[in-house]
Amino acid sequence: MSLENQLNTDLKTAMKAHDKLSLNVIRMMKAALTNERVKQGHDLTADDELAVVSREMKQRKESLAEFKKGHRDDLVAGVEAEIEIVKQYAPKQMDADEVAKIVADSIAKVSASGMGDFGKVMGVVMPQVKGKADGALVNQTVKAQLNK
Repeated sequence: MSLENQLNTDLKTAMKAHDKLSLNVIRMMKAALTNERVKQGHDLTADDELAVVSREMKQRKESLAEFKKGHRDDLVAGVEAEIEIVKQYAPKQMDADEVAKIVADSIAKVSASGMGDFGKVMGVVMPQVKGKADGALVNQTVKAQLNK
């Protein structure tokens, strides 16, 4: 089932359950998918859909960090709930050990010797973990392994 079909099904369920939070999040995700489809001028591929979901997740995580930094506890709970809803549509995220293994393999593959090779390593790692691992985690892991 495509992401759009899943969102439509969940939208109907949320409407029937009068779940306003889920309803709002699903509508925002549908709008983001529609905007991306219009922007690209063709139907979205699975990778395009994944990119939209990842972007929505990233936006919410950034908002959460800003709200926590600003001591806006009234908004933190709402954003955390939104993140849980968006997670349902995102692929399972890799843990730190899986990312570390991919990074180590990539470092060996490009024969990286230090931080000067950071860009090369990231160029090899990111396509392998796209949408399945947080970019910040990948960045930290690559830096840590290159600094050894």
